[in-house]
Amino acid sequence: MSEVRITEQKGQVSDEVLVEVKNLKKYFRVGKNAILKAVDDLNLYIRKGETLGMVGESGCGKTTAGRTILGIYSPTDGEVLFEGKNVHKLSGREKKEYTKEAQIIFQDPYASLNPRMTVGDIIAEGIDIHGIYTGKERLERIYELLRMVGLNKEHANRFPHEFSGGQRQRIGIARALAVEPKFIVCDEPISALDVSIQAQIVNMLIKFQRELGLTYLFIAHDLAMVKHISDRVAVMYLGVNVELAESFELYKNPLHPYTQALLSAIPIPDPEVEKKRQRIMLEGEVPSPINPPVGCRFKARCKHAKPICGELNPQLKEVSPGHYVACHLY
Repeated sequence: MSEVRITEQKGQVSDEVLVEVKNLKKYFRVGKNAILKAVDDLNLYIRKGETLGMVGESGCGKTTAGRTILGIYSPTDGEVLFEGKNVHKLSGREKKEYTKEAQIIFQDPYASLNPRMTVGDIIAEGIDIHGIYTGKERLERIYELLRMVGLNKEHANRFPHEFSGGQRQRIGIARALAVEPKFIVCDEPISALDVSIQAQIVNMLIKFQRELGLTYLFIAHDLAMVKHISDRVAVMYLGVNVELAESFELYKNPLHPYTQALLSAIPIPDPEVEKKRQRIMLEGEVPSPINPPVGCRFKARCKHAKPICGELNPQLKEVSPGHYVACHLY
């Protein structure tokens, strides 16, 4: 983390819940008879002003969970409540309002911007759809958003291919902020960027959260970065949430064997300490989400596996104040 300096201070987190996910499932049909269980019985909540980090290996269901929470995907089962309303049962007008309140920053800053649209039109697309500003006010809002993300008003007439990856991600952030949302899903927004640019983007997100009262679901692979930006962290494995806790508590006292293995892989910027520390190496292959195993999904890779792990799926339960884990060890 020596190259990545987080300089911004996070804002206050409210006790009021903004987003609540109850028993959420999202399955995809692959082929004639196979069902891929991308998200399987996910439960969590996000408070106003909070950043909930979501981590896990590729294919664990993080992005699918984020997109289902936003309403991009329809759930197979379960509920997503935004300010107490089920987002998947909203009427046409209410659904349009939800798309204004909840936005997304995509992982790929190259594929997420329409190459045939100018930057100004890309940023203003949501403004136009919701009729927030018109005429001179619309143009002034575009210039203001460009300034907020560290770009110039002259950039409004350029096209995406004229910008670097970091600049494109800034444009993506400006687009998300344009409709003045309350909640943003940050879907691995820094994974495609250089390390020095990652810090700039994260500091910008923290600054906007504090100034605009935003709430984030921050999906990422970079466990060290998640520790710094998140108030709480959810650990996903094969479509399920295996651990959830305050960021400081999770990194200090990981309980689930999978979480322990993930955190042991974080590099330490001290050669002497790094040389002496022990990594937890997981053996075996990740089971297929098309045919997940009975019982605990992590059992085949867990050195603590017991007979009950092959029979009963562990439920997420609170083992200490605010610290939840799905494991038969507890």
